[in-house]
Amino acid sequence: MPIKWLLHWQPNAGTTVNTQIHTEITQCAESINGVKGGRWKATFSYYRPIQRVQTMVLPPECSRDLMGISLQEQPNKLYFVIRSQRIVLEADSMIQMIMDKLQSYRARGSVTFEGYQYQLGDFQLRVGKVIPNSQDNLRGIVLEVEYLPISSLDKSRQIMEEFLDVWQETVSKRSLPGHFMHIDPNFVEYGLSDHYTSQHTAIQYVVVMGQLLVAAKN
Repeated sequence: MPIKWLLHWQPNAGTTVNTQIHTEITQCAESINGVKGGRWKATFSYYRPIQRVQTMVLPPECSRDLMGISLQEQPNKLYFVIRSQRIVLEADSMIQMIMDKLQSYRARGSVTFEGYQYQLGDFQLRVGKVIPNSQDNLRGIVLEVEYLPISSLDKSRQIMEEFLDVWQETVSKRSLPGHFMHIDPNFVEYGLSDHYTSQHTAIQYVVVMGQLLVAAKN
């Protein structure tokens, strides 16, 4: 599948994200001749093991940091990531029902990434808001950059970096209080190869969520 990079908006010190910044970023996509397409959505969920008794001691193999990601391009799949153990798994979406019936893990909260797609030659841009499902407030802004012709991480790196240079320059002209950041995860630690898959995407969403949580605490 095509390579993707996920970036998140890093506000300047003393500032926060808001809908006006999001609006201006979408205008940036249009200003470089991005053709607006349909909506897109991804969902991130936190899972916690179910303790039937409050004093019950969980077994060591029962991870407390299980995270699930559902992606629009893979509607019948659910991706699980355990960062502490560097594990990423692809499962059928029915696994959610099985987990509920077994009373093993339960979703304790979720966050939605949603927005519009923009086609720009061989690139697909997705500009999205990050919104906790239990609230209406904007938690963050993300940019998903997809390069359609290549599925190799190494072979696509140079052209992705060149495109991001153009994008960052376009955004900087708006003098917005912040900038986009790209954190390159070590996919090898998760046993993934150079050939890009949806599991790579899932890991990037987990990394970005970690950054957004740190920013929220600060």
